[in-house]
This record gives sequence, C-alpha cells and structure tokens, in this order.
Amino acid sequence: MKRRDFLRFCGATLMVGSVSHEIQAAIRHNSEKIKPIEGSWFEFQHHNLAEGKYWNETLKTFSAAQWDAKVKEIADSGIRYLVLLNVAIYDKMFYPSVLLPQHDMGCEDPFETVLNAADKYGIKFFISNDFFGDWTNPYFLMTDSGINKLRLTAMNEIAEKYAHHKSFYGWYFPNETGISGHYEDFFINYVNASSAEAVKLTPGTKTLIAPYGTRNVKADDKYARQLELLNVDYIAYQDEIGVEKTRVDESAGYFEQLHRLHKKVSGSRLWADVEVFRFEGKVYQSALLPAPAERVIRQLEAVSPFVEKIFIYQYTGLLNKPGSLAFAGHPDSRVLYEELAKYKAIKEYEKIKYEEDKNVYYLANDDLIGHDGEATVDGIHFTDLGFLRFADKLYNTIQHINIQ
Repeated sequence: MKRRDFLRFCGATLMVGSVSHEIQAAIRHNSEKIKPIEGSWFEFQHHNLAEGKYWNETLKTFSAAQWDAKVKEIADSGIRYLVLLNVAIYDKMFYPSVLLPQHDMGCEDPFETVLNAADKYGIKFFISNDFFGDWTNPYFLMTDSGINKLRLTAMNEIAEKYAHHKSFYGWYFPNETGISGHYEDFFINYVNASSAEAVKLTPGTKTLIAPYGTRNVKADDKYARQLELLNVDYIAYQDEIGVEKTRVDESAGYFEQLHRLHKKVSGSRLWADVEVFRFEGKVYQSALLPAPAERVIRQLEAVSPFVEKIFIYQYTGLLNKPGSLAFAGHPDSRVLYEELAKYKAIKEYEKIKYEEDKNVYYLANDDLIGHDGEATVDGIHFTDLGFLRFADKLYNTIQHINIQ
C-alpha cells in the first residue's frame, strides 16, 4: 500500500477512512453534543392508516429489489439496527403463515427479503411478535388468553422460518404501555412471558421494549424494583415530542431522571426512541410528516448525555436519501435526511465508496466493544480491552489492504 494511501486510510483521527459512526463516537473528543442515530423502527405497512398516508400505498407495491435497496440505503446511512414494528395487522401476516392469511404485497415474502438484505449489509433486526387483534386496545392484546396463545405460536413459526438469519438479532414486543408513575402488572407479565418464549426459541437473542409516558415516570424505589422485575435487555423510552406530549426543552430532564434510575439497578439498558415526525393535522388522526431538522437535532442533543443508544421513529416514510431507488414517504423526507447527514446524526460511511474511493472500510461495533458495551466505560469510551480490540481489528484491516 502506498504511504499516502496509508495516511489517508488512518488519518489524523484514526477513523479508517470513515470507519463507522460507532468508532468515531468512541475516539472523537467528547465535546460533541449528539450521539449518532444507531437504529430505527421499520415497517411493511403503517398500522394507523391516517398516519401512513404518504407511504403505505407505495410500500404495498415494493418489489424484492426495492426492499433490498431500502435496507441497503438505511445501512449506508450508518444505521446498524432496525426494529420491525409488526409482523401482522388487521388479521393478516406479512409473511407466508399457516396461522393467518397474508397481506397482498409486491413481493412474495417481504420478511425473508429484508432479512436477506440485512444479512448482506450488516443490519441487526429486532423482530416484532405482534400485532394480533385490535392494535388500538393494547390492554386486551396483552391479557386475552387467545391472543397470548396466538402470539406465542407465531413466535415459534417466525423462529422456525427466519431465526437462521445472522441479522435476526432479537425480539421487539410492540404492545406499548403508558407509564403512569409505574408499570402496570399486566405489562410486566406480557413482557416476561414474551421474553421467556424468546429465550426458549432463540437463545442468545436480545429483547427490546419502547414504552411511552416517559414524562410520568416516578423516580422511586418501586420503579427501580420494577426495572429489576422486567426481563428485557433494552428499554427505548419514547421522547414523545412528535405526539406533542413533551416539549423539547423538557426532554433532557426526563432522560436524566431515567439515567439515574437505571444506574441504580442491574438489568435493562437505557436507550432513547426519538420521534422524528410531526402531524399534518390533528395528533393521531392525520398523516405523519418529517419533523423540522432543527427540532430533531435539539431532540438528539437532549437525550445524548443520558442514553447508551439513540433509535428513531422512524426511517420508513420519514427519511429518504436523495436519489433513493426505493423512495417512500413525503418529499420533505429528503430534506430531513440531508440535514441529519450535515449534522452527522447519520453517518454515510459508504459515500466515499460511491465516489470510487476504495480505501473505506467498516468495522462492526460489536467486534470492538461487544453487543452490551463490555469493552467501554460508559457505552462510548474504550476500556483497555476496547483499545486492544481496536488495535487488533485495525491491524488486520491494514494487512488485508496490503494483500490487495
């Protein structure tokens, strides 16, 4: 390898060209205000028809090639995790099933298609285990014995058909609870029953929930005990800015409180679910639109000091790369994408490759710090183990370049 290529490869910041947003976050000066967006929710159809006005019909016609292109587009943005919102709505499945009829989509098995794409492009998927029945009545969905049986049976079917994919990273339990000071007992039972089935079917996979009512959390011993009772790996609390329940200037205080609570107990790790939408009209009764970029940046700034990872709701329909081969959503989704890229909230590590620069390589986050941040002090900054892994991976990558 030529010396100038080596210097371009390493760079003054040791970023391996544009290694990845995870590495950049770990070695960059800690004065940056925002963590990058590492994950997003993802869907085949939006469950609320009014909200999905600008993308539902488009997604319904997506071919396998378009789903592949969309997953690649998301991966190229630097996002490494996707959360499948639902595997069923309105009594139909999004994959071939013996349990319920299948939605009429533009490709035979969009489920298989996106997991194949995720395998290729380095995306980790949390797979939903719902919505069966009326999604507007989560209490019923979490307590009805018939629905519970169908949910667990579907998890078995999903695991049998799709758990062989390396992108099958974990499970997402989408029936939301509104926190009113504390969690309801039925919600804890629902989560723990789902987690027990996940452990049985797919040992080693992770679990995720995303409750709302973040502003209502009561920071007391009872809530801390409930965190210990919840058998779930990650809790991505909704910031509730998009649904107009919380103001941006309030968000940091709520997440700081959650940060203190989660530090007290072992168990679930604290993530954020940042809402990057606004409503075209009435809340919950009109179309979702991309939020102004300035607001989204302030949302990211608010939660960044307190959470391990930031996910957004959602890329699908609300973000599109200009020139996307699989565009779905409002035209302003291009604007939001460009603005987030400008502020480095999304990291287009592939961009230089598109410009025919071959000296760009991606190092997976889990190879360096572990899926649970074991090689970091705080989920970001390396321990000695983290630096050792970084040096090892960097050396191997340089050796690979020398061979080429």
